[in-house]
Amino acid sequence: MVKLLGKKIHMTAVFDDKRNHIPVTVLEIGPCYLTQIKTKGKDGYSAVQIGYRETKEHRLNKPQIGHLKKANAGLFAKLVEFRTDEPEKFTLGEALIVDRFSVGDRVSVTATSKGRGFAGVVKRYNFRGGPKTHGQSDRLRAPGSIGASSSPSRVMKGIRMPGHMGNRRTAIRNLEVIDIDKKRNLLLVKGSVPGCRNTIVEVSKR
Repeated sequence: MVKLLGKKIHMTAVFDDKRNHIPVTVLEIGPCYLTQIKTKGKDGYSAVQIGYRETKEHRLNKPQIGHLKKANAGLFAKLVEFRTDEPEKFTLGEALIVDRFSVGDRVSVTATSKGRGFAGVVKRYNFRGGPKTHGQSDRLRAPGSIGASSSPSRVMKGIRMPGHMGNRRTAIRNLEVIDIDKKRNLLLVKGSVPGCRNTIVEVSKR
C-alpha cells in the first residue's frame, strides 16, 4: 500500500484521445518525507510514517522535534502512518513524490468535507418536502412525520433529521488517475474529492 499527502488545487476538465470530456480534480502531491520506519521486531507491526508541509521549530513541542530530527529530513506539521509488508524497501529521510502513482491506477482520496453548518432535511438528505396546497404554506421544507403511533411511541434511533452537515472525514474510493505532471507534482483524478481548495488530502493506492 502507498499513501501520500497533498492538497486539493481545483477542478477542471480534460479531453482524452477520443475527445471525451472528463471532469478531473487536480491534486498537488507532496513532497512527503519518510520520518519513521516501524518493524514487527521493534514495534509489533510493519509501517512507515511520512511527514508533509514543512513548519518552523517554534510551532512544535520538544518531543515532536526530537522525533523528527532522527530522520534528518526536516520539521513537518502533518504526520501520517500507513501499514506496509515490506518496510525494508523504504529509507529513512527519503522523499516520496507523485511518481509513486501511474496513469490508470485506482486510488482512494480522504479529506475533510466542506462544512455546511446546521442544515434542514431538504439540503442534508434531499427530502422532497411537503405540499404547498390547502394552506400549508409553512410545510414546504418540513421533514414530515418522524415517529410511529402508539407502538413504539417513540422516535427510532438513526432517523434522518435536521442537524450539522459536512465538516467530517470523508473518503472517495476507486478514483481513476487520468494524468500525472511529475515536474509540478500534480495528480489528476477523475471526479470530485472532498474538501475545498487547499484542503490536505490523503491519496492511497493498493
